[in-house]
Amino acid sequence: MEVRKALPEIFEEFSEARRNGFIAAKNFKETNRPMIGTFCTFMPQELPLAMGAATVSLCATSDETIGEAEKDLPRNLCPLIKSSYGFGKTDKCPYFYFSDLVVGETTCDGKRKMFELMSDYKPVHVMRLPNDPTTQASFDLWKGEIIKYKEVLEKQFDTEISNEAIKEAIQLKNKERKALKDFYALGQLKPSAIEGLDILKVLYGSTFKFDREQNVYDINDLTEKVQAEYDSGKTLEDKPRILITGCPIGGVTEKVVKAIEDNGGRVVFFENCMGAKAVEDMVDENNEDVFEALTEKYLKIGCSCMSPNPNRFKLLDEAIDAYKVDAVVDVVLQACHTYAIETMTVKRFVNEKKEKPYISVETDYSTSDVGQLNTRMAAFIEML
Repeated sequence: MEVRKALPEIFEEFSEARRNGFIAAKNFKETNRPMIGTFCTFMPQELPLAMGAATVSLCATSDETIGEAEKDLPRNLCPLIKSSYGFGKTDKCPYFYFSDLVVGETTCDGKRKMFELMSDYKPVHVMRLPNDPTTQASFDLWKGEIIKYKEVLEKQFDTEISNEAIKEAIQLKNKERKALKDFYALGQLKPSAIEGLDILKVLYGSTFKFDREQNVYDINDLTEKVQAEYDSGKTLEDKPRILITGCPIGGVTEKVVKAIEDNGGRVVFFENCMGAKAVEDMVDENNEDVFEALTEKYLKIGCSCMSPNPNRFKLLDEAIDAYKVDAVVDVVLQACHTYAIETMTVKRFVNEKKEKPYISVETDYSTSDVGQLNTRMAAFIEML
């Protein structure tokens, strides 16, 4: 008889998937299938999936290689950009090593120029995003970029990606999105059923599992286990409910989540790229034009590189209500200018329209500000 694992052990398995994913990457590569390295949720994973390739998030959440990166890049650059480049340059990222192609995107000028230098170490294809998600010209541009990306994959890997294969990949990715959405929707339970750090472990760790069908099963199974324990009366202490928005959360930046939860708060929703931003909307499976369907879905991602950026505020509006949020924490990486400037708009929206407390936190990939983070979060949560 199979011994049922305790929930903490299951959450830790998702963390292990992230830490030991290089073994899964090595095993995948030994099947002679391509691996595509990516940095951003704008990259349509359905296209690599349609040709049997895997996609993997490349290392970009640690200061380990920033010193080496700064030999080539300006010091006053976003740590995510420096970390991304540093791991590629030093070959300390196993996922970068196993990737046959790196796909970048023009979410900011720093990344766009960094990709030029990264091409010294790997083949790099850059998808050129429009800046305004609301116009037909932008829609046509992004649709063209998705079609161009498909053609790049076909040429580089000497294959043909059929519309039928893309439709099947869309269905599979939608199943995965729905599984993740059902999982993080557990954050709506009040009192809470799950800690924010455990939500993040699953959201982040699931990106390092290359068997997508198994990933869907594992996430759904976990959701059922959490719900069953909650229904049996196992709940967490009721604490102020925090929504995190802003730059990507993961790796070292988990220090912000820990500071919130160590000082009396509970993170119930992640709006960031690693959270709901890329998961909330599905691809329309009924649209016969698969490229139009993909374009529509991916242009809905509410990244601060978009101006105007209505989709970010639509998601924030819905999530603050659905998750019974008491306050919003906006996480901004140093020198990430678009998110830094947008903090003013987010603050006004949260304070004035939603009538909730708001705080912005600027940080980097070092641990030198952990004490300050704890002090600020303790004061902010005590105010609640």
